[in-house]
Amino acid sequence: MFQPDLLKTKRILVTGGGTGLGLSMGRRFLELGAELVICGRRENVLAEAAAKLSAETGGRVETHGCDVRDAVAVDAMLEKIWAVRPLDALVNNAAGNFIARTEDLSPRAIDAVLNIVLHGSAYMTVGCGKRWLAAGHKATVLSIVTTYAWTGSGYVVPSAMAKAGVLALTRSLAVEWGPRGIRMNAIAPGPVPTEGAFSRLIPSASLEELAKQRVPLRRFGEPREIADLAAFLVSDGAGYINGEVVTIDGGEWLQGAGEFNYVGQMMTDEMWAMFKPGKKRSE
Repeated sequence: MFQPDLLKTKRILVTGGGTGLGLSMGRRFLELGAELVICGRRENVLAEAAAKLSAETGGRVETHGCDVRDAVAVDAMLEKIWAVRPLDALVNNAAGNFIARTEDLSPRAIDAVLNIVLHGSAYMTVGCGKRWLAAGHKATVLSIVTTYAWTGSGYVVPSAMAKAGVLALTRSLAVEWGPRGIRMNAIAPGPVPTEGAFSRLIPSASLEELAKQRVPLRRFGEPREIADLAAFLVSDGAGYINGEVVTIDGGEWLQGAGEFNYVGQMMTDEMWAMFKPGKKRSE
């Protein structure tokens, strides 16, 4: 389905587009013919990313330095973007996260994550949405969330709170804005090695192996796999998908959800033999 011109008519903004998953998604969008806009706080990182992506794909990359936590700055950036041409898709990718005991968190630490993930996504989505609605322009918003947006998770509580809010935003606006031509969807990735964020959440080889064993496919995801899914969801081929969150985690969250899923990792052949019909179980 990934024809070279799949996204040829699309002008797409990726927040946090200079690194990690944002960079990978931007690369894939360019490969499929899109016009790419990326934003982030560090303009030097954006410039390096734009040069790299243009050299790799031959596509055009527009960059904007912007802190998504600042509603005024977001609106000013969108004015500049619309002055060139309206966007057709927004990818809410900018994020912040870290492992911590919740009782150790300061209000500033909590706000740091909520302001980027929840407030930033809301500012971007509403800013684009009001412009699309005023012009009757059909468009799509894709937000990167996580499986613990609905399960919750200890030690990343601000992120869980924020991602749950973004998922609620997605589902709510899918109903409110869907009738006016704006689709809202989300992707919930499992562990995907990327520079920076991954090392902060899984800082040692032993933890990395433990995390891998929690995935039924026994491997981490690849950025290209997330990028391919994102490309499909912002394309016209996904035109009837609205209000959905697509999980791409190798079955990780289901592994943790099933009451007895742990058994397969603990049982030996001798132990399984005890469960055969007619076999008396020892104490």
